Amino acid sequence: MAEPTAYPKKVLYCGVCSLPPEYCEFGGTVKKCEEWLKSNHPHLHEKLYSQEALEQNLSSLSLEAQKRAEKDAQKKAAKAASAEAKAQAERASSKVLIKRIERNKRKYVTAVQGLEHFGLDIKKVAKDFGKKFATGSSVTRIPGGGEEITVQGDLSDDIYDYVIETYKDVPEDNVECVEDKKKKAAG
Repeated sequence: MAEPTAYPKKVLYCGVCSLPPEYCEFGGTVKKCEEWLKSNHPHLHEKLYSQEALEQNLSSLSLEAQKRAEKDAQKKAAKAASAEAKAQAERASSKVLIKRIERNKRKYVTAVQGLEHFGLDIKKVAKDFGKKFATGSSVTRIPGGGEEITVQGDLSDDIYDYVIETYKDVPEDNVECVEDKKKKAAG
């Protein structure tokens, strides 16, 4: 007798933590995962997070385990809230520096630092700069730690305008233009 053909199962993965939604509670971003699931897959959210599903899960636990679970949930929620507040504070105090650096004679490069604090992918932004301004653009490590985007040419004003218009997460007050002049050797 022939066995029925087994097809691969289609598994849904969370857009936040990349675990299957049934396991999101074991990640560190439970609240964000739940919001993502609610907006993208409401039927599954109802199945996993409905009041009766939560009550059914709690009823299978002992009294001590219920208290521990409640305490753990409160701790996780507080931890997530403090992490979010810390990230907000870091974003508010972070600066995006756009430097115009003179190379030799009339050659310039523009360096952009600090975009990673606003949740932007530096490599993707560098690629966007290269396409937008039709020039070379790369990501380089800086000695103090971190990364900066180096764009060929004197584009500091253009990049300033582009960052303000394109990336709405970056407040205009946090973007600063600086000019770096190369020191001439004493003759």
